[in-house]
Amino acid sequence: MTTFLAIDAGGSKTTVLLAQDDRVIARATGAPGAVRPGRALQAAGKIAAAARRALTEARLLQVDVLVVGAAGVGRDPERSELREGLRSERLANHTVVTGDLDIALEAAFGDKPGIVLVSGTGSVSVARAPDGTIHRRGGYGWQIGDEGSGFALGRAALVAVGRAHDGRGPDTALTGALLAASPANDFDELIRWTGSADPAEIAALAPVVLQTAAAGDQIAQAIVEAAAEELTGLVASLLPLFGPRKPVPLALAGGNLAPGRGLRAAVLDHLKKAARVTVRQEPLEPAEGALAMARRLGER
Repeated sequence: MTTFLAIDAGGSKTTVLLAQDDRVIARATGAPGAVRPGRALQAAGKIAAAARRALTEARLLQVDVLVVGAAGVGRDPERSELREGLRSERLANHTVVTGDLDIALEAAFGDKPGIVLVSGTGSVSVARAPDGTIHRRGGYGWQIGDEGSGFALGRAALVAVGRAHDGRGPDTALTGALLAASPANDFDELIRWTGSADPAEIAALAPVVLQTAAAGDQIAQAIVEAAAEELTGLVASLLPLFGPRKPVPLALAGGNLAPGRGLRAAVLDHLKKAARVTVRQEPLEPAEGALAMARRLGER
């Protein structure tokens, strides 16, 4: 009997699967476990807390193999620091840390070619080309990238509210919606709140933007359409890797592209016009990719 912990540590939450051989026996969620430069040990603590919820449910102290796919570990220093932090938590006999995009690709396509497009707190697209090489576009963080992300949606909505307040832009239902969704009671308080809000807090406004767009507000609809166009561009930039004719498998990941979300529908509409892709319809759970990796390690 072999036990596994498989973890997706993202910018909005941490998702944990605990399996025994081929059966998942516990699940848990926790605080965001994405790694920021110099803060890998803080992320390790959050990831470990979520993992222990699953371990407690299964009445286990540790497992044989732990695989964590974390946002923010694209560089060796952050990856190594997170791995050492998790080893000190003594969650598993064998601990592996990889990127969140690695487990997303694994969950979507195994070892086959394809593209994964992600829109959560941030945004990025990643491809495994037919020759097996990995390529990514975007994912550079909220200051110089993350187009079409939750942060981008939230910030664009705040800009629209500011313009409406000044009379530089049309009135929008986003004003009342963002006030209701934030700690602010009026526009002045909204300004003060945004001055100290972190990217995840701004990204948390994205569902409000999508709901306001679905209710018919034209400004919110324009924001959603602009985000869909940016995300489609991330996919289109990877298509030359796959040759000129063949349809390319595509999976959508991240909370903003979940089934039923308005941004998913807008992206799919743009993709029909602009890209030759075959979209995976099943919801993508990157933690399943981490579990597949863990099981392979357990077989060695």
